[in-house]
Amino acid sequence: MHAPPPLLALLVVALTLAFLFGMAARALRLPPLVGYLLAGAAVGPHTPGLAADPGFTATLAEIGVGLLLFGVGLHFRAQDLLAVWRVALPGAVAQVALGGLLGGLVGHVLLGLPVAGAFAFGLALALASTAVATRVLEERGRLSGEPGRLALGWLVVQDLIAVLGLVLIPTLAGGDTQGLGWALLRPVAELAAFLALMLLVGRRVLPWALKRVARAGSRELFTLAVVVVALGVAFAATALFHVSFALGAFFAGVVLGESDLGHQAAAETLPLQRVFAALFFFSVGMLLDPAALAAAPWAAGAALLVVLLGTGLATFLLLLALRVPPATAAIVAAALAQIGEFSFVLAELAIGQGLLPPLARGPILLGSFGAILLLPLTARAFGAAVPRLVASRALARWQRPRRAPPPHPALPGLREHAILVGYGRVGRTIAAALRRHGLPLVVLEEDRRIADRARAEGLPVIWGDATREDVLAAARPRQARLLVLALPGAWEARRVMELARAANPAVEVAVRTHDDDEMAWLRQEGGVGMALMGEREVALGMADFVLQRLGVPPASAQVTVDGLRAAMPGEGLG
Repeated sequence: MHAPPPLLALLVVALTLAFLFGMAARALRLPPLVGYLLAGAAVGPHTPGLAADPGFTATLAEIGVGLLLFGVGLHFRAQDLLAVWRVALPGAVAQVALGGLLGGLVGHVLLGLPVAGAFAFGLALALASTAVATRVLEERGRLSGEPGRLALGWLVVQDLIAVLGLVLIPTLAGGDTQGLGWALLRPVAELAAFLALMLLVGRRVLPWALKRVARAGSRELFTLAVVVVALGVAFAATALFHVSFALGAFFAGVVLGESDLGHQAAAETLPLQRVFAALFFFSVGMLLDPAALAAAPWAAGAALLVVLLGTGLATFLLLLALRVPPATAAIVAAALAQIGEFSFVLAELAIGQGLLPPLARGPILLGSFGAILLLPLTARAFGAAVPRLVASRALARWQRPRRAPPPHPALPGLREHAILVGYGRVGRTIAAALRRHGLPLVVLEEDRRIADRARAEGLPVIWGDATREDVLAAARPRQARLLVLALPGAWEARRVMELARAANPAVEVAVRTHDDDEMAWLRQEGGVGMALMGEREVALGMADFVLQRLGVPPASAQVTVDGLRAAMPGEGLG
């Protein structure tokens, strides 16, 4: 009887369990990645029953992280990262220092670690997982906006700190500090050399090569070429410049995303990204060792608390101190309130060098596993704090820009116009209708690439977060006649409405919403000329079509549709 190869059997088991546990998580209204983690824990080498090979799954997970970060990079521009360095650089350094200090104290007090060991333990508890953070932001639809730019800039700085930590740990273990300065400078120089090579050579060679492949007319070859670029650049970055595999793949995506092939490349790799990303979280779940947690329960619980406070809460407070709006700070902090791949690498290196005892592995694993499982609750906690912070006069005074922003050059003399917030599929259609009749409008868009495209189409555009008072003020809401909110997020829509009404109480609002509770709130709010739920309008339109095609007279079909609409929550606004 022919037996399947063990690696094939493992791959099938891993994907099947990830699917089943992911479906169970969705049924409980949890993110699928929670199910992936639990699936990995169920077949890990430290739990009874079926045991999967951690080495093979770790390799697949590394590929998954590379593809995931490559896809993220395709939606970013180098200018987007440079635009947030004033926040990301000091903020990430301060956060890692604070989280590392808290973790070091826990290691020293509860595990009896010396100074060098406490440093390694604290650093492992202060570095967020890039793969987890980007996945969380993607699920919330905020990866391509201001929160995504800030989070990616923050994570790039953290990755550089992690590389410096990998250099420091062997030096601290050996006690020989001779040549330490060069050892610390070397990874910075290698990263700079890699970035220079990608900017000077990669941004020309990679798009040129992919265009040649695209002209061959084979979609299969194009898909294969994109995967080769993603993984090949990542491997070269690791082998030649000692840059992390994930960071190399990310910058390959950034370079390729600047070409006209970026969208198609993203579409071709998306299915692979999702499959391998599931395997990454599955592999993290396999690391859970109940025996290691039982050996140091107090240290494990304290490590989890350090991650939530030193990585999550510290990020939130630092972003507020750096004048980031509360809503954006909450989204970024919720995505970064966890630790992952670099923490494991640092911990294993420190254990191998004798800086950490094997007993320290359990608390670090619980810090990662527990924080990722708690991400939905963490996001709710930060989100619940936003309304109070927005209403805080002290925070408003602190975050008020010291210098007034310059007026937008495209807006002088604009009056009786429509302010269109969001230029996605809905916003583009509305803008096209207004332009066809020559009606004045201005577009506010948070995604820089979409804003540039709208500006190239001849529209007056303001790039920025419309929930920020200074950004919305550039659209001249005092002189506006109508506010059109084509935003996916309910909180953001409410915030923009509040700011616009504060500037112009008479402005009329048309808003897009997604659930019945939001429709009911809009009905009570008043002053909303129109509120539409896309799914509801699709259902009513299809019902009208079906009734007429089955012989119901148009007038009777319209009466039925109107009755169904009137019975729905939030209707009758005006």
